[in-house]
Amino acid sequence: MKRVLIISPHFPPVNAPDCHRVRMSLPYYRRFGWDPVVLAVHPRHRPDWRDESLSASLPDDVPVHYCEALPLGFTRWFGIHNLGLRCVPFISRTGVALLLREQFDLVFFSTTQYLVTPLGPVWLRDTGVPYVIDLQDPWRSDYYEQPGAPRPPGGWKYQFARLTAWLFEERAFRGAAGFISVSHHYFRELAQRYPWFAARPQAVIPFGGPQADFDHLRAHPAPSPVRLGPAGCQHWVAAGSLGPAFGHALRVLFAGLKRLRVQDPALAARLRLHFVGTSYAPPDQAPLAAKPIAEAYGVGDLVTESPPRIGYLDSLRLMQDADGLLLLGSDDLAYSPSKIYPNYMTGRPILALAHHGSLLADLLTRLNCAQLVTLLKPGEEMQPAHAVAKILGAAAQGHAAAGQPARDEPWFRQHLLAEAGARRQCEFFDQVLGPREGGG
Repeated sequence: MKRVLIISPHFPPVNAPDCHRVRMSLPYYRRFGWDPVVLAVHPRHRPDWRDESLSASLPDDVPVHYCEALPLGFTRWFGIHNLGLRCVPFISRTGVALLLREQFDLVFFSTTQYLVTPLGPVWLRDTGVPYVIDLQDPWRSDYYEQPGAPRPPGGWKYQFARLTAWLFEERAFRGAAGFISVSHHYFRELAQRYPWFAARPQAVIPFGGPQADFDHLRAHPAPSPVRLGPAGCQHWVAAGSLGPAFGHALRVLFAGLKRLRVQDPALAARLRLHFVGTSYAPPDQAPLAAKPIAEAYGVGDLVTESPPRIGYLDSLRLMQDADGLLLLGSDDLAYSPSKIYPNYMTGRPILALAHHGSLLADLLTRLNCAQLVTLLKPGEEMQPAHAVAKILGAAAQGHAAAGQPARDEPWFRQHLLAEAGARRQCEFFDQVLGPREGGG
């Protein structure tokens, strides 16, 4: 059986979006011929994102090695919070020690902490072990430089992140044996940037549906920590972060809600839209993202927002408690939300707002699981608010399920559950190694 060293600085009990591919895949790697070992940063270095419930789905027999990072209490004096920057020397030392001490066939960087990926070519030079990079988000991005884009967050930190991406992306990526991504858009951008990239092995593999998490919820029922009130209303929930790139989708959503209120105030009063976990910032610093826009459209009393993050399993419980789910698309057309599959697996009606030509719109069309309102479609720019009002009106009457398309459940289970994603990863690992013999 071949062995893979997985580099995932964020790892349970830390609840970060970029650890979930690894977390959900670990139970299945051995089934497809790969023995996994994980190298992560000790969770004490991300106490603000700790979620003990995430450990429930981890297999007991997969070794996890934790390294240190520069203490946040020290680095925050210099304005440095980024875990990737704080952990590089420690990941480097522990990783090379593991590669020299044990037999590995491949290193797999599955993280958005891209500052650790330049270790790949260094380890390849020193140990001969090839590496694969998982592109869950773009490292270099010109999103905030596009006309009409909002101001970038973070001030000098954003500029520093841009500089490090410009300095290190090609150096880290050029030596990789292959690339996995959640989006073909990222591969297209890299091929335009680097002439050599198109010839490298590539595979688009989504995160997959977390069947083990839903099995755990069924075996351990518990109430959601978020109470949906008042009683007698139809409660629709959006769980997850909302940055500036979601502004257009929010404006269309609330414009539709306002239109419904003008048409039928009593019907609109039966609706409540809830936004939970909208910020990654600490609870005392978390800004509101949705509520101010709702108030600007005169529907703030129908909207609640709780910016602090909640536990991952608690978010699944909340979605299962809702009457319907809201799935908002980003201005970034390559955006592929990992929560699309948990949304699907709850079985709840879904209202999705996605941009014309976006990866999210393509995924939702293939899944056939949501009432999809397409944003910024040429010639139909004024239609989305009308469509939202109609869908929300049916939801207020308790008829949302009637408008949902018929799902292809067998196709979803065959292609998009976490086990299928792990199988495709392992097939890709085999592909990039070619005829190379695997280790013990």
